Amino acid sequence: MATSGDAPVSAVTSQLSADFAGSARLGDWIASQADIQKVGRTLAFANIYLMVGDIRIVRASGVFAVSQAQ
Repeated sequence: MATSGDAPVSAVTSQLSADFAGSARLGDWIASQADIQKVGRTLAFANIYLMVGDIRIVRASGVFAVSQAQ
């Protein structure tokens, strides 16, 4: 998990949920957008959205346990 200005962080999925708000049709272009909300010392929080055009069809939310560097 990393943003363009930060070094990658090793993390393990602690919790993951998905909300399905729509559907895609065969041939639709599905785009994704990740929103990393916070990366702390022990936990990281992120959302991802799947969209067809401007319509969100899926929102997934995750909490990740950040692995300490050895």
